[in-house]
Amino acid sequence: MSELHTHQILTDDSGIETIEPEETIISDEKPHEIEEKSFADYNVRADIVESLADAGITHPFPIQAMTLPVALSGHDIIGQAKTGTGKTLGFGIPALQRVVGPDDAGYDKLAVPGAPQALVIVPTRELAVQVANDLQNASRKRNARITTIYGGRAYEPQVEALQNGVEVVVGTPGRLIDLYKQKHLVLKNVKMVILDEADEMLDLGFLPDVETLIAGTPAVRQTLLFSATMPGPVIAMARRYMTQPTHIRAADPDDEGLTKRDIRQLIYRAHSMDKIEVVARILQARGRGRTIIFTKTKRTAAKVAEELVDRGFAAAAIHGDLGQGAREQALRAFRNNKVDVLVATDVAARGIDVDDVTHVINYQCVEDEKIYLHRVGRTGRAGNKGTAVTFVDWDDMPRWA
Repeated sequence: MSELHTHQILTDDSGIETIEPEETIISDEKPHEIEEKSFADYNVRADIVESLADAGITHPFPIQAMTLPVALSGHDIIGQAKTGTGKTLGFGIPALQRVVGPDDAGYDKLAVPGAPQALVIVPTRELAVQVANDLQNASRKRNARITTIYGGRAYEPQVEALQNGVEVVVGTPGRLIDLYKQKHLVLKNVKMVILDEADEMLDLGFLPDVETLIAGTPAVRQTLLFSATMPGPVIAMARRYMTQPTHIRAADPDDEGLTKRDIRQLIYRAHSMDKIEVVARILQARGRGRTIIFTKTKRTAAKVAEELVDRGFAAAAIHGDLGQGAREQALRAFRNNKVDVLVATDVAARGIDVDDVTHVINYQCVEDEKIYLHRVGRTGRAGNKGTAVTFVDWDDMPRWA
């Protein structure tokens, strides 16, 4: 593994020079060097290592190998990694390691025993569920309670979980703010704040809520921020709330593209009348596994799913008009292989973390490259290969160009 350390001296508006913290750029040129190390080699607690081993996870991915030593030593991190690189455990393991569980020494010395000690803020409900699942897997043998807090669900069970005591809270900004204002969410114990997919929170207009939440936590804490891209407001927030963060960029030197190299990208020029027929042909390809089809509108998602079911495919739709229960049911069916084709709008794009999605189909031409990036990032995850197909209609030709 090759590392490159750089010190940058920047001049701010006032002309004062500020030394930027060390930036660590990783390249996974020699992945075998990383694989020889296990989680135990990074001084991860034995009960977490055992929990991960039970889930079949023994060696850290490059982003985890880079993040763990820095995060476990208590430093702030700005992590830039493509979607699908496995960063959830990169921040999840340090969070589980740092919290004091009900059976641990010093639990009764906490400012408010039972109030959360780690706060993970994510942009979408689906991502909250996925991150919480990964943390649950890593803490099966660790006495750390994890709860998920997001909108579209009843308040009562979430309030009850907080009252019963919890060590790690994973949630979306809107519902977290609600419960914080109602004094159900107490932030006095928080020693670790993690912002995942910060650029998406900016796009969805959540940054003011996020800043309110961070401002409610103790001044002495560890802050980890992860983002695929680094727009100005995200960097400004990092500067305001972080102390000497280490920059970690997980990048493969041979992989210059925005999407991961494992993804084969195909573009078809297709008329809207022919698209469903082309999709049906693609779905009959040899070796096709789970597939996600992205549409622009809820109506199209429902219609495409319906037409595929009529043609005999096991398909389900997931979009904003469905209640949270129906959305989770469709996702569960997809994860458990009850259906192998999921038709989704972008609302769902961020939180679908299923390792063996072989194909992603963009049913309509995408609006911008960032949306494309996140949709396509649903395949080729966890070291697998994937295929991304995009349909470009005749009237989309100028935009695609």
